[in-house]
Amino acid sequence: MKESLDFIYKEQKELGKFGGIASLLGWDQMTYMPSAGGEERSDQLSLISRLAHERVISDDFYHHITRLNEQHTYETLGKKDQMVVKRLLDDVEKSRKIPSSFVEKMSKTTTLAYMAWQEAKTQNKYKHFAPHLEKVIGLQREYCDYMRLPGHPYNSLLDDYEEGMTVAKLQTEFSFLKPKLVELLQKITASKRYEKQQELSIKADKIKQQEISMFLFQKLGLTHDKTRLDESAHPFTTTIGDDDVRITTNYNHDNPLFSFFSTVHEAGHALYELGLPQNELKDTVLSDTPSLGLHESQSRFWENMIGRSEPFWSYFYPVFKKTYPDELRLMDPITWYRFINQVKPSLIRVEADELTYCLHVILRFELELLLIEGKVTVTELPSVWNQKMNEYLSVVPQTDQEGVLQDMHWSGGDFGYFPTYAIGTIYAAQLYYQLTKEHPKITNEIGWGEFSTTLQWLRTHIHCHGRTLTADEIIKNTCGEGLNANVFVTYLKDKYYQLYDLS
Repeated sequence: MKESLDFIYKEQKELGKFGGIASLLGWDQMTYMPSAGGEERSDQLSLISRLAHERVISDDFYHHITRLNEQHTYETLGKKDQMVVKRLLDDVEKSRKIPSSFVEKMSKTTTLAYMAWQEAKTQNKYKHFAPHLEKVIGLQREYCDYMRLPGHPYNSLLDDYEEGMTVAKLQTEFSFLKPKLVELLQKITASKRYEKQQELSIKADKIKQQEISMFLFQKLGLTHDKTRLDESAHPFTTTIGDDDVRITTNYNHDNPLFSFFSTVHEAGHALYELGLPQNELKDTVLSDTPSLGLHESQSRFWENMIGRSEPFWSYFYPVFKKTYPDELRLMDPITWYRFINQVKPSLIRVEADELTYCLHVILRFELELLLIEGKVTVTELPSVWNQKMNEYLSVVPQTDQEGVLQDMHWSGGDFGYFPTYAIGTIYAAQLYYQLTKEHPKITNEIGWGEFSTTLQWLRTHIHCHGRTLTADEIIKNTCGEGLNANVFVTYLKDKYYQLYDLS
């Protein structure tokens, strides 16, 4: 038994190092790598992916896990060892369904697809990306054939990001949420305050944006000894090691609020990564997040429930005004708060307001289903995208750059990822409701620019569990119930009825 335990813990630790190496190569590709290095980088990443996968599915690893899982042995294990064995067995049996050749092919295909997407987006030429997307979708269908989870084929993709979630469950939740969002949006756009709202044009140079992003980075509790803030085309967070979490933002938008809220969003991810259990669970499969929906709840929580709240801006508005004195010289805090929370249907998901954001996500979920089912082709995708944008948000992209090419996710083969943004947004509303219920004066602390109580509450209720519990169990334990879109709808109504003088 000791031999098997020593083996599985050594393998987990070394597999974690493989993951860190791959993350570092990916981070470099999206930040500092010379563009000509892409071809060789794809080979490097595919090699690392294949080697790691071969370690995961090796007969030796599987033998030691199944040996420990035998009843007479399993019952003698400590609680931690039992949890590790059960989680490893599920993960390894899932991975053993996938050939190493497929993993290598997927890695190489998506690395090249990401480069093609970058070029296509820059040049606004969807046709340059389309052949790569075709290959990626083919591989996604092949993956579903390997996994064969019950129900819709897409369940096999969704389960990788949100364990236990299914198309049927999502369609039920989204069929409630989508009409509620459209109804609230229509009420707002018909209001007198909406008719009078004006855009505030703030153009800020990169240096000012970097300064305020770095201030925010530190204020939220991130430190330079464990975290970096860099720039990339699409903001992201990646973990290289337990004490090495990298986040990025983008300063190329005229409006500095883009880099500001991107930094808040990615900081939420980083805080979660740095809060995962590192004691006896360090270097095990349990020191990880149970789902991307729960991970996204942390970024959406900080970005929206905190970062777009009135208390937050009672503290941050003077900081912002000091940085942009000319642009905000005629602006008062209340007017600024209304501006921060303006509802305005937009073309770009990452620039969407808090209310319409989930409509962008639901649209992508629906398109992914159609693509996997073969009901929409890659050639038809841009036009179907535009039709749905018109139907849900009454705006239509004039170019593919502001339409189907705006996200990098499909280039990376991340089908099943988009729904987690909506799941996380719903979870975030539930968590915020519970936080304010348990700490009625928390808004006062936020108004002072003090976030330690909030962070500690998340550490205690969410971060510390790692994968010892499922996301559903964590939310139920914390909030008293699982995923509930009605809490999010109530949150939106409470906030936006007041902002737009609705009754």
